Amino acid sequence: MPALSDYARKKKIEYFLQPIPKDAKILEIGSGSGWVGNYLKDNGWKNYHGMDIVPPADVVGDITDWKNLDIEANSFDVIVAFEVVEHVDIYPACAALLKKGGKLLVTTPLPHTDWIMQLLELAKLNQTRTSEHCNLHYLKPVNGLLVESKKSIAGLSQWGIFAKA
Repeated sequence: MPALSDYARKKKIEYFLQPIPKDAKILEIGSGSGWVGNYLKDNGWKNYHGMDIVPPADVVGDITDWKNLDIEANSFDVIVAFEVVEHVDIYPACAALLKKGGKLLVTTPLPHTDWIMQLLELAKLNQTRTSEHCNLHYLKPVNGLLVESKKSIAGLSQWGIFAKA
């Protein structure tokens, strides 16, 4: 694991994951290597579901097609989307899947400094992207989801917690 990515994982655990109630129903979009699910399961969370477009995710498919994936609307307390929203617009699906008051946890590069992230990837200091960043944007309220908190990390990344209205 590249040094910056490893450090970011530790900080994401502290900021995002540790505050999640142990009984929360959690969906992770873009579960990839499985590190979030492994952390949650190893530390007492029992209702975690990982989703990705490729196996070995618990749910294999595209979140924008959730209605055809046997996923119920208004069924999750928390949705985790680390380094996903720069690839695809997941907000409408997340608003539909979260329970009222549910949380969407998001990390994504700041659009104006994504070029620096690419340099860090080339220097093998940051995890290599899996696909093009074609949906870069600044975190702001979206239909059905309010920004509860957001912060900039090192002027490179933005972290946000959205709540379903």
